[in-house]
Amino acid sequence: MIDIYLCDDDAFARCRIQTILEKKILIEEYDMRIVCSTDSAGQLLRALGDRRQNIYILDVELKDGQWDGFLLGRELRKRDPGGILIYITSYGDLACRTFQYHLEAFDYIVKTPKQLEASIHRCLEALQNRLLLERTVPVQVYTIQTGTSLRHIPLDEILFFETAPRPHHVLLHTPDSRLDFLGSLNEIQASLGNRFFRSHRAYLVALDKIRKIDPKHGRLQVGGRECLLSRTAGRELRKLMDPIQ
Repeated sequence: MIDIYLCDDDAFARCRIQTILEKKILIEEYDMRIVCSTDSAGQLLRALGDRRQNIYILDVELKDGQWDGFLLGRELRKRDPGGILIYITSYGDLACRTFQYHLEAFDYIVKTPKQLEASIHRCLEALQNRLLLERTVPVQVYTIQTGTSLRHIPLDEILFFETAPRPHHVLLHTPDSRLDFLGSLNEIQASLGNRFFRSHRAYLVALDKIRKIDPKHGRLQVGGRECLLSRTAGRELRKLMDPIQ
């Protein structure tokens, strides 16, 4: 069961949105439920329990003291990185502003009377399709914070982690990017398990991305990039790779 949190300071609009949501969920038998419907960002945040990867439907133009829809979305991203943000808006294009806030909104519900019901139906149908796909083919991700934004990197795209020049920072390498974030290789290694191998005190590499081992020169080829390989790690790696090769 996936929990839905709805926040809109327009009582009439919120009631109508909630009614449309509940009706669609009931008719289609979606595995979802509305657990919080409020005009208060603070009340929504207080209502959050231990469950994560919830659905949050937020009014862009929320006026609640210090909170608007984007600031609330940013706070929810911190508390629930895998949560799904959907924005309620009277405007057609908010992609630019959500990008500025690094929010990765899933969809927008257009609040105008003619489009409201159709927007909600389309949004829930797309969301249900995504959830079914993820359950069929689950995608494992590694979440990092870069500056004020959170990034969710699929594990299959990660080549290796490397200690950064800055103290207590790590570089995450994919085929087309390099991301700098606060962390430690020891903690990352413990959290990711045996998909990654510590080839050197400064490198944690994806086993399935290793293309060439050169123990003589203390080097590895990982997805076309070069990493260091310690003597001890080289012996361990040979034991791991021999049954595969």
